[in-house]
Amino acid sequence: MLQPQTLPASFSAVLQTLRPCFTGPSFRTFTVLTLGLISQTGRRTVTGMLTAAGLAGVWHHSRAYWLFTGARWCADQLGLALVTLIHDRLLAADAEVTIAVDDTLFRRSGRKVFGTGWHHDPTSPAPRKSCAWGNNWVVAGIIVWLPFLSRPICLPVLFRLWRKGDPAKAQAARELAELIAAACPGRHIHVVADGFYGTRHWRALDLRVTLTVALRANAALSEIHTPVPGANGRPKLIGDKIGTPADLAARGGWHTVTVTRYGTPGRTQLIEHRCLWVGPLRTQPVRVILTRDPDPRRPKHPYDLAILTTDLTTPAGQIIERYAARWPIEVSFHDAKHITGAGQARTRTETSVRRMVPFGLLTQSLIIIWYALHGHEPGDIDHRRRAAPWYTSKTEPSYEDMLIKLRRTLIAARFHPGTPRAPTAEETLAVHLAWANTAA
Repeated sequence: MLQPQTLPASFSAVLQTLRPCFTGPSFRTFTVLTLGLISQTGRRTVTGMLTAAGLAGVWHHSRAYWLFTGARWCADQLGLALVTLIHDRLLAADAEVTIAVDDTLFRRSGRKVFGTGWHHDPTSPAPRKSCAWGNNWVVAGIIVWLPFLSRPICLPVLFRLWRKGDPAKAQAARELAELIAAACPGRHIHVVADGFYGTRHWRALDLRVTLTVALRANAALSEIHTPVPGANGRPKLIGDKIGTPADLAARGGWHTVTVTRYGTPGRTQLIEHRCLWVGPLRTQPVRVILTRDPDPRRPKHPYDLAILTTDLTTPAGQIIERYAARWPIEVSFHDAKHITGAGQARTRTETSVRRMVPFGLLTQSLIIIWYALHGHEPGDIDHRRRAAPWYTSKTEPSYEDMLIKLRRTLIAARFHPGTPRAPTAEETLAVHLAWANTAA
């Protein structure tokens, strides 16, 4: 049975940072269900979490459902508590904060589930069936660079359920980014997103917040007008038209730089130009950076990627690396759906739907934070490679490795040397089976 009093001190310390967000009874239920979600290797339903915590038949199942339907807690407050923990423990004192924003679909079935609808689903295996029924979530995550990983990792912290008829997803993403910025006073904030989020909703950002997005191919760019001294009338703000990114690429001026993307250094060619994107951002000066592969055998396209940023000072190579750091949020969505099991619970009411997916994604962030602060050991990879010798090139822990390490730490804590009695044969067998199942 997983009980709060048998928690390892390291994970208990991480959970205690969230204690002010709950009442006493709800925090105990939250702790138990968090442990159940971590320990469950089968279906992560609410009763599945209760079963994995060893409390099926001990607690009535309504107590577990009550956490998502009636308990007093707020997902935003939990997320901001995690932001503070990340700010204090995982980021250097002078580090900038990179926020990745994106939306993802958690598939559901049934017309009585709150907030469901038909949404675009790029993960659909059938090319002609790119839509699916479910809940669409806008997610903001903090990108962190951990010393034992060569690639950045995303920690989801804030969430908005988006329904048709709601304000634009970009507006929801800006609200989440501004909440994180308010929780990180004095730091520069960089928001990165795909081209879908390059809209008018990012006008007039705070001076310490920048936006970096992919620029769509049909964007109409214009020069920044140079004032003419002594000219009569209202000063002109918009200069001559540049055209599309392809027109900008045709001007030439490519040069080669070395950048690190997705953990791998490489060379790329780029053009950068300061201009205006009048449609969405009006007269706010921006920089457009075009990249292409320097290989002479590359396909004959004007450019490979166009990036727009409101950051006017950071070198172009670092802007490219910053945009590449957006990808971990896609990895976190995959891990949440296929490893953590977020969204598998079959809740239907508004309150429970609005809480269930954030609960799963926040638990995923808690697992990574625990591993970064307390769980990592150099020998973890050696153990994993002995268990799976076909991973001949594996040199870094994955999220699944972090989850397995925490599961086994929880099992070991149940029978620590301070336990007042020796375990029975049945309990010992249960521990052996649980240990074997941690990697299931």
